[in-house]
Amino acid sequence: MSTRAQRIQERAFERRWLILVLLCLSLMLTVLDVSIVNVALPTIQTDLGATSSDLQWIVDAYTLVFAGLLLTAGSLGDRFGRRGALQLGFAIFGFGSIVAALSNSTGVLIGARAVMGVGGALIMPATLSIITNVFPVQERSRAIGVWAASGGLGAVLSIVSLSVTLYAFIEAPDLGWGSATTLIRLAVGVVLLAVFIGWELHVDHPMLEVQLFRKARFSAAAGAITLVYFALVGSVFLQTQYFQFVLGWSPLETGVRMVPSAIALMITSPLSSRLVRVIGTKLTVAIGLGLVTVGLVAMSGMQMDMSYIDIVWRIMLPAAGLGLILAPATELVMGALPIFKAGIGSAVNDTTRQMGGALGVAVIGSVMATVYRSRFGPFFESNLAGIGGLDAARNSIGAANEIARHLPAGLQDLSTAVLASSRSAFIDGLHVALLVAAAASASGVLLALLFLPATARAEDLLEQDREFAAEHAGEFTLPSSVDLGAPHDPEFGISHPTGE
Repeated sequence: MSTRAQRIQERAFERRWLILVLLCLSLMLTVLDVSIVNVALPTIQTDLGATSSDLQWIVDAYTLVFAGLLLTAGSLGDRFGRRGALQLGFAIFGFGSIVAALSNSTGVLIGARAVMGVGGALIMPATLSIITNVFPVQERSRAIGVWAASGGLGAVLSIVSLSVTLYAFIEAPDLGWGSATTLIRLAVGVVLLAVFIGWELHVDHPMLEVQLFRKARFSAAAGAITLVYFALVGSVFLQTQYFQFVLGWSPLETGVRMVPSAIALMITSPLSSRLVRVIGTKLTVAIGLGLVTVGLVAMSGMQMDMSYIDIVWRIMLPAAGLGLILAPATELVMGALPIFKAGIGSAVNDTTRQMGGALGVAVIGSVMATVYRSRFGPFFESNLAGIGGLDAARNSIGAANEIARHLPAGLQDLSTAVLASSRSAFIDGLHVALLVAAAASASGVLLALLFLPATARAEDLLEQDREFAAEHAGEFTLPSSVDLGAPHDPEFGISHPTGE
């Protein structure tokens, strides 16, 4: 080991907790963006005249590009340096944020959100891969717990396949779930996904080693993360609309009253590693998914006139469950890849989150929209169909609220009826959509109990590194200094001290 490399190693190890703080702040930047946009959706709908489909695209434009580029970004970070990837990601993310803040149409906002997704894709894999390389295995689960509390042609194929699938789901309420157009779009998405998998299986340097999914613990952990994000991101997309359009809270009041959810997540995430040591990974993840399921079922009982006390515990349960899931499931996903490919491992982990969230917004949002239209449609046809310029109310509670507020004074009774009927229709849709979300997280409980290992052992992780080095002899060198729990850093060709 060179003297320079040794100095870099020692300095990084000494500053590992300061590095963790910086990386957590980086992660929070990408995560808070989604939360802030969700809270702002009702205001965006009112100010920009966005439809329900527009709102889904405003959320999913970011997560779609984010998910589609994560594998590429993780691979590039492994190959050319993670610090550079992090810095470039910040620059792109900042530029997209400025354009989004100044946008005056839904089209510009959706485009700016897509640009931000490019930046986020560069930022997120770098954070977890650096943590994996800086921290010895004895401290890694704790570091990941804190991190979680904060919260090429393969690339083109993955983005296009996910885009087509999301488009099919988002437009399904308008076209019909069983319509030929919807079914064809879904079929095209599946075919493109199959082409992507086939491409990755046959190229010399794939972004994603598809063979990893043959490992039950990897597939189950990735599946659990995907399902919980499907359920939670989709439900939060509807919660913010419920709080503002049904209960009448302002965006600021909504944000403040959702703080207990963040506190619940921050409490349970660092505690998850301790719980793993007591009852094991399998039960910890299953309990977390169980809390998410119970919370979503409880939320499906929310009504038009509930007090905050009746609501707050319902939204805290899923957040607490998520905190128990993130660190152990992430550690299983990262442990399925050798330390040499920490960047791509981080990207796989992040991709499962973003894909789950994007699909959750598309599917759960569309289920709600379908029920809303079926419930509000008869009232609309009887009372509003003959009045020009009111068609938007048929598809959106936000549009219905805005129309009701601006009806002439002589139509006050109609205004009151529009508000009551649209809110009742939204509540019906919310209940069905949240039960769909609960079914997804409940299937995750079964997945965890059947396929996750009781616990992830450090010996298994080291053995994987040695197996990988043997399979790829000549590509990477596993130094003789590597001891149990001493991760190897491919950027400098060094190993870190165990930190006992």
